[in-house]
Amino acid sequence: MARRDIMIVDDNPANLKLLEDMFLQQGHGVRSFPSGRLALAAASKNPPHLFLLDVNMPEMNGYEVCERLKSTRALSGIPVIFLSALNETGDKVKAFRSGAVDYISKPFQFEEARARVETHLKLHDLQQSLKLQNEHLEEAVSARTRELAEANGRLSILDRSKSEFLSLISHEFRTPLNGLLGVGEIILDAIPSTERNDELRGAFERSRRRIVSILDDALLLTQIDAGGGQFKSAQVSLQAALDSAIDETMEFAESRRVTLAPPPAGWDLVMGDRDLLVRAFRALLETAVKFSEKRKSIRLVHEIGPDSVTVLIETDGRTIPGSALPKFFDLLSIGEAITPGGDLGIGAPLAQRILSLLGASVSVANRGPAGIRLTVKLKPAVLSRCN
Repeated sequence: MARRDIMIVDDNPANLKLLEDMFLQQGHGVRSFPSGRLALAAASKNPPHLFLLDVNMPEMNGYEVCERLKSTRALSGIPVIFLSALNETGDKVKAFRSGAVDYISKPFQFEEARARVETHLKLHDLQQSLKLQNEHLEEAVSARTRELAEANGRLSILDRSKSEFLSLISHEFRTPLNGLLGVGEIILDAIPSTERNDELRGAFERSRRRIVSILDDALLLTQIDAGGGQFKSAQVSLQAALDSAIDETMEFAESRRVTLAPPPAGWDLVMGDRDLLVRAFRALLETAVKFSEKRKSIRLVHEIGPDSVTVLIETDGRTIPGSALPKFFDLLSIGEAITPGGDLGIGAPLAQRILSLLGASVSVANRGPAGIRLTVKLKPAVLSRCN
């Protein structure tokens, strides 16, 4: 063990000399004092690693010295061992209550005293090491907490910026776009009906509906992100909601030569909001269309579990890159075009937020050898009535 500083307090000069010689031979530094008052003054200026205290001393006995040490912040953690001729159980109990870690009765064997001193010095070293480790851990946790708080603050700013951007699209763009679309309708109405002009009218009408749909989706997304919106959950026919979503997606699918297979019969009642469910399924079906190859069909599969109704939307076509899978439902997080049908847009994030709002969920996975599967889990109406 490394050299340690031991402070011995005893009013008997012979005992002081004996103990001092014993521990000096062990390579320790030793400071001896005949009174508790002198020892306390010296310890306050230069604390030792351990105290050896006699009990019976004039002015201030060993119990009082120990209590003073334990009440002093800089000295309270230093181990105190009593050396005393008092052998009654009450004396030992009083020593431990005053703050001592051990009690050696006189007369003692030096090997015993040395072993106990070395043991408590090692324990004290371990306690100090543990204390330092805890302090470092607390500092590391505190620093990590600050980093996470700062990161969360940056994410909050980013989220707010996204919501403000969507709100800007929804509100500020609508008025000038209405003007542009209105002028476009007037011009198209004024031109003669020919095959080419009819194609232009059709393209214009599809674009108009698409723009209005994007604006409506952006507004709904902003409302959900801002506060969850004011939506009530009720029993909804899943069959009717899917039929409506397919009807609303049909033109978009046909423009990309993708077929929407009709859902099988026998769908259950689920809990939700009909209009919101239609919006969510329409967004997911449009997302599926974007991942489909031309002349392929999108399939809907129905599964009933003990506590959920599951809708699987399966495609044949392109898969999702591995780097994009974890952020598939994150708003505006995928900037590159990852589908044959163009950018992913806000459809998938909107559907995920709507379903979450209704107590449902959606996940995505790649299918082999090509295509994706969107899995929607909804709450059955019958379970909701029982709860």
